[in-house]
Amino acid sequence: MKIKRGFTLVELLVVLAIIGTLLSLSAPRYFRSMEKAKESVLRENLNTLRTTIDKYFSDTGRYPASLSDLVLKHYLRKIPEDPLTESDATWTLIPPIDKDKGDVYDVKSGAQGRSEDGTAYKDW
Repeated sequence: MKIKRGFTLVELLVVLAIIGTLLSLSAPRYFRSMEKAKESVLRENLNTLRTTIDKYFSDTGRYPASLSDLVLKHYLRKIPEDPLTESDATWTLIPPIDKDKGDVYDVKSGAQGRSEDGTAYKDW
């Protein structure tokens, strides 16, 4: 008589319960860390855009007419994307007080919602 070796249904259910418990503990941390990473990238992209706009103004005496001017004049290789909207077309452009100096004085995120510290992304 040959004995069949394998796992019983109870053993399989116990293993699945353990895996489910571990996933329920680790998944929220994973998604929270993903949001923190996106916020860090957003801060860096805003800093890069603002620094580049300032350099453009320093060189030309005018602010760029659009963000694509920064690419056309080789100040940037490409317009960075907003990691929260996953698009480079959702930036909110702030014009300067003096309209004769150009069109893009500052850039803000077009993302909806709030960061972990409670501030709105559109106010960054």
